[in-house]
Amino acid sequence: MAIKREIGLEQPYIPAGLFKIRIPFVHYRFEISEAIQAIFMCATCLGAIPVLQSVLGVSYEIAWSMVVINGCLYFLHATFGDPVVPGWITPAIPVVTAYLTGGYEDHNLRIQAMVALQIDVAIIFFIMGLTGIANRLMRAIPSSIQAGILLGAAVAAVIGEMNGRFKVYPVTIAISCLLAYFLLFSKTWQNLRKKSAIVDRLASFGMLPAIIIGVILGPIVGEIKLPPISLSWTDPATGRTQFLFWLPQIGQLLKEVSPLGGIGFPSVDLFIKGIPTAIAAYIIAFGDFVTSDVLLNEADEARSDEKIDFNANRSNVISGVRNTIMALIAPYTQLCGPLWAAVTVATCQRYKDGRKAMDSIFSGVGTFRMMTAIYVAVIPIALLLKEVLPIALSITMLVQGYACTIIAIKMCRNDTDMGIAGVMGAVLAVRGAAWGLAVGIILNIVLIVGSGTKVLGSAKSGAPDKKA
Repeated sequence: MAIKREIGLEQPYIPAGLFKIRIPFVHYRFEISEAIQAIFMCATCLGAIPVLQSVLGVSYEIAWSMVVINGCLYFLHATFGDPVVPGWITPAIPVVTAYLTGGYEDHNLRIQAMVALQIDVAIIFFIMGLTGIANRLMRAIPSSIQAGILLGAAVAAVIGEMNGRFKVYPVTIAISCLLAYFLLFSKTWQNLRKKSAIVDRLASFGMLPAIIIGVILGPIVGEIKLPPISLSWTDPATGRTQFLFWLPQIGQLLKEVSPLGGIGFPSVDLFIKGIPTAIAAYIIAFGDFVTSDVLLNEADEARSDEKIDFNANRSNVISGVRNTIMALIAPYTQLCGPLWAAVTVATCQRYKDGRKAMDSIFSGVGTFRMMTAIYVAVIPIALLLKEVLPIALSITMLVQGYACTIIAIKMCRNDTDMGIAGVMGAVLAVRGAAWGLAVGIILNIVLIVGSGTKVLGSAKSGAPDKKA
């Protein structure tokens, strides 16, 4: 039985400096809805496998092992006090892929470059978190630029899907995504929830019905193959068969991808070359901190029974730890980001339904990430979802695009903010993070500085500025 929270206070925890340690079943309860969602939503986590195979040249089994390790590290956030569902730095994946494939043909050198890049990213996270710069940036960056980062990520996500996976799986993605939008954002659906207990229960599963529809519809329309069902999997490289659970192939990882083993540690030159891409990745990740801050503030305002503490410094440090561990054991082209926006949106939506629906924000995000860490290693589940991985990833990206657009618009205080955010977001989506940020800064200087409008300060509430 978990320790019960007094009304209006934070969920119980063990204090540890910057961190607030919470142990599942002790400091928060297990949430059935999040546990069930995680079964199919882990398909997105497993979606990293084909990317790792194509970019790093590793086998399916090695890539699967990397995903399992990464899944375990997700759980660090809820455990150490970060009330979000963490994920990849998703919009940075095309940037990272282009950097690796465009500059390094030899796979060993490419893996070394990935190690150096991920350590560069980890260092930035540590600097931002340990110095306290992260929280100050959250308060200091103009609302127009924060909104522009989010809008750029939203546009990039939608463009990427329309030009990519949607062309391969148009019917499955279109119908599944429309269902996800309806379940998460429709006022009609929200009204139906108030009238029907069955509808209300179905709504508690977030995007899960949309993923299930994708699993069923894909084979029917001929866009994906029927998934294989098996309780075991044999690694062709080692001949080793594993039953029920896929345990990471640590020996093979050390030999094939770890700088601590066969591939060797990257040269100083690779660390230097990786800095621009690492900075671009962090700029994109900063949008996740903005999104987390806004989502959790909205959730906090919706309920008075729990005080939610989101600390960008703490989130930065935990993200830095994850990137460091992955770089040394299983360098990850998706990088380790602070937020899985689509699932955090779904979790916050259910959290707003009250304490009976979800006791604590930590019981929601903690249960979800604990169970995805288990499910990605369950062989029958991984094989069942193998064919639907692109569909799940696409739904996630399109939901993220919708949610980030809403948040970006709410953050704008006036017409000037909206214009700057729109132009900056479009440039960021088309030309990259560095270009987008530069355009946002220049437009703020030209249009706002000297106009009497407040430039600095977070716009959590999205309220209009009275001086504008």
